[in-house]
Amino acid sequence: MKFKIAIALLVLFVSCKGTSQEKEMAKETKPSQKKEFAVQKTNSEWKKELTDSQYYVLREAATENPFTSELLKNKEKGTYVCAACATPLFKSYTKFDSGTGWPSFYEEIKGNVAYDVDYKIGYKRTEEHCATCGGHLGHVFEDGPNPTGLRHCINGVALDFVPAE
Repeated sequence: MKFKIAIALLVLFVSCKGTSQEKEMAKETKPSQKKEFAVQKTNSEWKKELTDSQYYVLREAATENPFTSELLKNKEKGTYVCAACATPLFKSYTKFDSGTGWPSFYEEIKGNVAYDVDYKIGYKRTEEHCATCGGHLGHVFEDGPNPTGLRHCINGVALDFVPAE
């Protein structure tokens, strides 16, 4: 009798699922639909035009190592553009030192940066990509300075800098 009660209690405890402390976690990645962008190229065309590190970040959504970007300490006035298609993405006056090891901006050039949800590391993040060619730029977080409170954490290899004239 005690054995049957123990089994029943075990089944009861195992079948109960509490959700009060669950975090929003990605269980699996949903296949994304292929998006159309103004600049469309094949992978082999991108590989011919981009360096290996640019291709890896922009086309395969990789992340460059922190503190390796030549643009990290750049304080010149100008515009940061997509390294794949030269679309203007960020103005230099919005750049700030976040201490994270990647160029950071508090505001994008409206309409030139697109957003998507990314679950690649197990939880929800907002991925940024170039709205013209779809190249992966980085992610945006809500821990930046005023006036927006945003931190656009961008892979430096995904950007080129065009100095102001």
